[in-house]
Amino acid sequence: MKAIGFVGTGAITEAMVQGLLAEPAHVSKIHVSPRNAEIAANLAAKFDSVTVAADNQTVVDHSDIVVLAIRPQIAEDVIRELRFKDGQRVVSVVATVERQSLLDWIRADIDLVQAIPLPFVADRQGVTAIYPPDPEIAGLFDALGIAVQCESRKEYDLLAAASAMMSTFFGIMEFTTDWLEKNGLDRSKGQAYIAPLFASLAQRANEPGVTSFSSLSSEFATRGGLNEQVFSDFEKKGGRQALTAALDRVLARIEGRSN
Repeated sequence: MKAIGFVGTGAITEAMVQGLLAEPAHVSKIHVSPRNAEIAANLAAKFDSVTVAADNQTVVDHSDIVVLAIRPQIAEDVIRELRFKDGQRVVSVVATVERQSLLDWIRADIDLVQAIPLPFVADRQGVTAIYPPDPEIAGLFDALGIAVQCESRKEYDLLAAASAMMSTFFGIMEFTTDWLEKNGLDRSKGQAYIAPLFASLAQRANEPGVTSFSSLSSEFATRGGLNEQVFSDFEKKGGRQALTAALDRVLARIEGRSN
């Protein structure tokens, strides 16, 4: 098993390290930068395989695979200061930064893969889009859930846009719980009902043999029933249009066509 280094110690680094080192561990050694001292110290205290490096360059020097997990606002300044080795594997989880920009900043003949890991990798239940396809890096993220290898940058950008639906998912749960509370149901009971309801629906959608989400929508909407009524109102009153417009704007931002 190879050594992996993380430049940046935010929430995604913490989630990936926890997933990779859960039993059975999928890496032999992890080096983390000291940028977030609290997270780095907590990971080192929890896992014997984690070492807090003196600085970012030490992470790069001691790692077979380097994961760039830094905020896009400071990415250029941080990456330009580092010296990478020709042939080194680099995985960027930096959001909204163009591939060519990363290569220009790295200034070495490295193998670069971009990825979009989500917090669920901590429990090895994440789905991660990667580009370009890479069997070794895909294997790494398969250990953390499921890797989806994108054949083109367009595919990768589209999945990045789709991942922006997470907050909206929880927002719908919150709006529904608010409505229940306003109509007299204790909030704790509403949350206790809504969370497993949505979890069960997601589980159903992930079952083998499901060919489309529209078929599930029809399955759960009895003709003339309550589910059909809510979905019809959602579409007729602009729900689909608003959602599509929001995703279009997110994609434009990812592709650098808007601010």
